[in-house]
Amino acid sequence: MKNQFKVILNIFLTSIALSVLLGSFLRVFGPINHSHKINKKLNLTGNSNRLVKEGLLTRKSNLSSFYNNKLEKFERIEKLINKWEKLIIKNPDLDVSAFFISLDNQVYAEIESDKKLSAASSIKVPILIILLRMIDREEILWDEKLILSEDVIGSGSGWMAYQEIGESFPVYEVATEMIRVSDNTATNLLIKRLGGINIVNQKFKEIGLKNTHINNYLPDLDGTNLTSTKDLSLAMALVDNGYLLNVITRDIFRDIMRKSKTNTLIPSGILRGLGKESKDTDYHLSLKGYLVHNKTGDIGISYSDTALIQTPHNSRAFASFIVKGPFNDPRSAELIRNLSAEIVPFLELDQKSTNPN
Repeated sequence: MKNQFKVILNIFLTSIALSVLLGSFLRVFGPINHSHKINKKLNLTGNSNRLVKEGLLTRKSNLSSFYNNKLEKFERIEKLINKWEKLIIKNPDLDVSAFFISLDNQVYAEIESDKKLSAASSIKVPILIILLRMIDREEILWDEKLILSEDVIGSGSGWMAYQEIGESFPVYEVATEMIRVSDNTATNLLIKRLGGINIVNQKFKEIGLKNTHINNYLPDLDGTNLTSTKDLSLAMALVDNGYLLNVITRDIFRDIMRKSKTNTLIPSGILRGLGKESKDTDYHLSLKGYLVHNKTGDIGISYSDTALIQTPHNSRAFASFIVKGPFNDPRSAELIRNLSAEIVPFLELDQKSTNPN
């Protein structure tokens, strides 16, 4: 009997020991197998996402006419157009183009918005879009180094022109400086890396920018590089709504645009429309709940500005203006500010539509 008890006890203890060993084995090897499955799943998902992304990018290339067609369903703001015309008629010798669209409120206004005019530095916005699309497609790396060469040196704004030939800069720095301080050499460096002027123009057409065309490297003081206010605004709208870029590069676009230092045209005009005049434009706009991400252009004979406007009502609108006139005529910049000021009441339509009083 005693021997039988020892046998049973030994079997019991052996079972416990085997259970402990088996548990330890599963703790060690189970997660490895599970991790392998997760990694495999992630790899499959990554491949799937890449295929989906490539498909979307191909499809998005044909969506450039989306807003042009959709404009027919938007309400044309005749009241704003009339206000613009009263300002423009006071300066009959100035050539003016204007475009405004609020996707949230489904309204728009335009004056000569398809007219090709000197783009000045506003051409840098569509160049940035083309760069980010190529990054989406992994044709260019965000941290790729670009080497400064003599043929891309551009006078005027920026600091890269004064660096030593042969010095290298990462793409992200070049793209940022192109917008932040409107660096002309940085812009030329990007145009060269994108494939040259002809390739960039071809890519403009692919996304439906029918009025945007580069003829010369920056600064292009003769005004040969052309665009239209509709092209500028719709390009930004297409980006912001995910039709031209994926989520990551769209966020990069917004981040770079918000770094632009010059805010003396559309941002100052909107602040004026809000009843405030100040040199600290961005700060006072933020106090009123507005963020304006813009890019100006100024070559003396042509002034331009294009902007994404975020309102305190959590809506976004897009506006662009180009004024061509006598060299360094202060009326050109002042007219853009005044035209921008007239936009303000129409940025608040969403608030009015939800307020029955």
